[in-house]
Amino acid sequence: MKFKRILLKLSGEALMGNRQYGIDPERLSEYANDIKSITAKGIEVAIVIGGGNIFRGVSGASNGMDRVQGDHMGMLATVINGLALQGALEDAGIPTRLQTAIKINEVAEPFIRRKAMRHLEKGRVVIFGGGTGNPYFTTDSAAVLRAIEIEADVILKGTRVDGIYTADPEKDTDAVKFDHITFDDVLRKGLKVMDTTAFTLSQENELPIIVFDMNKKGNLLRLISGEKIGTRVNL
Repeated sequence: MKFKRILLKLSGEALMGNRQYGIDPERLSEYANDIKSITAKGIEVAIVIGGGNIFRGVSGASNGMDRVQGDHMGMLATVINGLALQGALEDAGIPTRLQTAIKINEVAEPFIRRKAMRHLEKGRVVIFGGGTGNPYFTTDSAAVLRAIEIEADVILKGTRVDGIYTADPEKDTDAVKFDHITFDDVLRKGLKVMDTTAFTLSQENELPIIVFDMNKKGNLLRLISGEKIGTRVNL
């Protein structure tokens, strides 16, 4: 398992650490050091991060807010997380660029594919904020879209569980983990990996996904080094 360029998908909730909301600086620092361990191996890293620790468009809509308005607020939340992660990465000595799908020129570059790829080639970590720039699309969809655009070898979906199970392992003690599963089997079994739009886009472009526990220190490096960490989804 050799990767040259990866896209790392992180949830906004992961940045909360043990807090109820917001950003935990210790968790940010842990992530930055884990990412540094793989950039030191010459891996090109792009990142898409969610905004659920700050605001969720879907939950806002369920409470009576206009869905489009809520999704735009969610996009801005991902930019806040992107800025926080950029700061942590640069504190760790990693050159980093934040690009956004919505124009906020004072704080980030607009997403330009060729520019993003050039940054990666120069060894910079590129964070993509603002989702796809469109309402009704999740950051999972943004992750797959950006991964395809920058020609990433794989999407690494960092979660708080160590892979894909037959059921939610946090609720069902009898849940069984898959080491490897095909796209078709995920759909047939009704397993939740990503939202359907994102998952189908990944399948159509033959882009493998690895779901793993990002909160276990060193897991990212072990995965990149070829250890069987998490669950791999491919054709």
